[in-house]
Amino acid sequence: MPDRHDLDVTTENLDRRYLRMPHSERGMVVGLFGGSFNPPHQGHALVAEIAIKRLGLDQLWWMVTPGNPLKSRNQLAPLAERIAESERVAADPRIKVTAFEQALGVSYTANTLARIKARNSHVHFIWIMGADSLQTFHKWQKWQEIARTFPIAVVDRPGATLSYLSSKMTRTFDFARVDEDDARILWRKPAPAWTFIHGPRSGLSSTAIRNGAVPGAVK
Repeated sequence: MPDRHDLDVTTENLDRRYLRMPHSERGMVVGLFGGSFNPPHQGHALVAEIAIKRLGLDQLWWMVTPGNPLKSRNQLAPLAERIAESERVAADPRIKVTAFEQALGVSYTANTLARIKARNSHVHFIWIMGADSLQTFHKWQKWQEIARTFPIAVVDRPGATLSYLSSKMTRTFDFARVDEDDARILWRKPAPAWTFIHGPRSGLSSTAIRNGAVPGAVK
């Protein structure tokens, strides 16, 4: 992987390379993996790789958001820095690092997904999230609308394996759960539809890395 200083992430280049939606072809199955990635790390990369493999994705859009409305921005690294770090850890060529939400001027996932759907009616999208986000998902703006926009794949994270049993989202949409064995055809299911994917887990977290609690961690 290239050194971060070799990555061209000047403001001028950022406008051209990252501030538009990645190109996709008709009929593709594309995963949407969003977050502040502050910083991105191998745990994020593991979630992405599991999703690509288990869901049969043609692409995964690694969406670096301007900021999370539910989190403080006091420790938020510059967008260009988070993109550069994301390029370092997202080695699979099917992963497309992007920050088009900055250009759209949207902060909420529901609005982002609505824009994606309107502009890419020829693509099959799946929203991807770590299981650690399930407990607060119902606090997201228009969270039920999110669940009704695209199918959702929840990927296991340390300490969150049983979160699907107690979260408000999964209880509300229990009728829409798809068996994990059918994850590869999740894209065919009309939303709401969701599945929980078990697999290898990484204990890394962005918060721990920012606080220096993970010595020698590769961001």
